[in-house]
Amino acid sequence: MANMKDIAKIARVSLGTVSHVLNNSANVRPHLRERVLDAVQKAGYQPSQLARGLRRDKTNVIGMIIPDITNPFFPGVVRGAEDTAFANGYRLILCNTDNDHAKELAHLKELQTYLPAGLIVIPSNFSDLTAQAECYRKAGTGVVCVDRLPRNWAGDSVTADNQEGALEATRYLLQVGHRELAMIVGPQHLTNAKDRLNGFRKAIREAKLHVKPEYIQETSFDKNGGYTKALILLRLIPRPTAIFAGNDMIALGVLRAIRESGLRCPEDVSVMGFDDLDIAELTSPPLSSVSQSGYQLGTTAAHILIGRLHGDKNPARHIVLKTSLSIRNSVAAPTDMGVS
Repeated sequence: MANMKDIAKIARVSLGTVSHVLNNSANVRPHLRERVLDAVQKAGYQPSQLARGLRRDKTNVIGMIIPDITNPFFPGVVRGAEDTAFANGYRLILCNTDNDHAKELAHLKELQTYLPAGLIVIPSNFSDLTAQAECYRKAGTGVVCVDRLPRNWAGDSVTADNQEGALEATRYLLQVGHRELAMIVGPQHLTNAKDRLNGFRKAIREAKLHVKPEYIQETSFDKNGGYTKALILLRLIPRPTAIFAGNDMIALGVLRAIRESGLRCPEDVSVMGFDDLDIAELTSPPLSSVSQSGYQLGTTAAHILIGRLHGDKNPARHIVLKTSLSIRNSVAAPTDMGVS
């Protein structure tokens, strides 16, 4: 692989001239600059970002840490962040934590050795990034949290309006006539899951209804959790006429449980999800869901981070993005009281 000495030899210039051209660190006469650039192209030279980082105390790399690469919501967030980073001259590297805080901490420690310009983090379960983020900030590295907030977080963040989205979804279920409602919530140590439950409960209070504790089930944000908890709900008397799932992956499990229980959606049980994944249009029936843009979460976080890298010293920003309802065929007016 060609190095800077090879480029200097091919271009018949000094090593210092090559360095000034590649790093744009000093004015170089046009004809010499042209010779260096021609030599770079001929030799296929690629500068070492880590070597540049050692000279400048950081690279042009942005690290991104996500909790579950198999969850189809997160790739949209990553794509939004990567598109914005690339357009601004940065490169993004991705780490997956499997929702394991210990693995998250290992990634954070390892990433520091690569001198990243900044970090975008979707926190894992039981995450507390305060100490690690402070180390990064002291080194001049920006940190932005996305989608959910770790404990005691006071830094930059971007989330959806989870409470308002769940509030509007529950109001809609009430509006079409449902009174026997249930919810399968995500892990309540996650801020987005907690906010969605708060929105559900607020709508229930507004309607002057009461939901018994057994009609609110907590699980992980995945299909298996939704399936298992839906089977519990479907055995209750009275059976809920509508189930609000804490995300679309949970909702997929709910649809399976309804089908395997010999029931129909929405005739026997309506289902509402949260996220509005692409697959929501392809389920049977198509899934009604609270729509939030993962792509916009990613782009907004990257814009905040890049602003910090370019000198933004304003107080920490917490951007809350609006949600909307996507109503499809999985929700209809109840046809009975839901009694088995």
